[in-house]
Amino acid sequence: MTRNLYLGADLTPGVNAKNLQQLVDAAGKIIHQVDQNKFQVRAKGLAAEILKKQPDLVGLQEASLWRTQPCAKSPIPPSATHVRYDYVKLLLGQLNKNAKNYRAVIVEPEFDFEIWANTDGNEATHGPGCPYGSETNVRLTMNDVILARIGHVTTTAAKGGHFKTLLQEKPAGVPVNVTRGWTQVDAKVAGAGKFRFVNTHLESFDNRASNHTNQGTDVGNGQVREAQAKELVGKNGAATGKLPVILLGDLNSDKKTEVKPGDARAYKVLLKAGFVERSAGKPLSCCLKGDVLTTSGPGKLSDFDHKVDHVMTNRPKQVTLVSSAVTGRKPVNGFWDSDHAGLFSELTLP
Repeated sequence: MTRNLYLGADLTPGVNAKNLQQLVDAAGKIIHQVDQNKFQVRAKGLAAEILKKQPDLVGLQEASLWRTQPCAKSPIPPSATHVRYDYVKLLLGQLNKNAKNYRAVIVEPEFDFEIWANTDGNEATHGPGCPYGSETNVRLTMNDVILARIGHVTTTAAKGGHFKTLLQEKPAGVPVNVTRGWTQVDAKVAGAGKFRFVNTHLESFDNRASNHTNQGTDVGNGQVREAQAKELVGKNGAATGKLPVILLGDLNSDKKTEVKPGDARAYKVLLKAGFVERSAGKPLSCCLKGDVLTTSGPGKLSDFDHKVDHVMTNRPKQVTLVSSAVTGRKPVNGFWDSDHAGLFSELTLP
């Protein structure tokens, strides 16, 4: 299964901030939005999805860790340690509530950023010794994670890494790399051969001109995620090796349901490298057009109008598809589980 958990807020106001005051104000709004999206509730629905399908392995993206510290502290480098929301811990708590069902094989930190936050919206008030009307520091660490079903799959050689090619944004005019990468593990289930399981999250915001940290030139139209896909399948890439590879994740790319020019670039790289789809194309799994995932929010079922989540393999003659299903297209407990739906595939491997 591949499951994007949704980090909990729209980061665009922070990305587009023209100065530090705007960035601090945006951070306050972002953390309020995270509070509204109540991952402690959404985790219950996500766990129910996983437990119903019982996948041997799960790739998670945007498995976020939100932390805070007093705003008198400098946010550079990120150093906040007080946990506000730990998505991995909350999800595992629900998965293992009644029995030991899943374990985290690897948690790979990706994008990690901290800034002061104006949480009351008043720039004239602030905490003791705090700048820009801030009351706290807020830190977001995004993780890519692999979960394994306890007693059903053995795993070895777990590792993770970051792409060399990254999008670079400039909130408040300060260059910030959007770190993304991958996690992998060699795995074996009873009755099947050993295989490599790779989970990734390719760049989301690669649909406009921005800085490309590998080349230092303005690019857009899917070129950053295209380069990231090339790293996955290039020499010694995470999705290569002697074992059959099952590659899944939020690729932010598809050939049949391209939304913006260039969206298919990364997917075409994988196809050229010999990867073949091993997941359902219908119903579609992406994405709610609302930042708050309550049932009273703007998101609706018709928003799921394209595909970015995939399960693929580079050994299609060995790795065959039994069935595939899209999960999480109905809200539960007053919330959609994520802005994405989930994607589950049952495969055979000799």
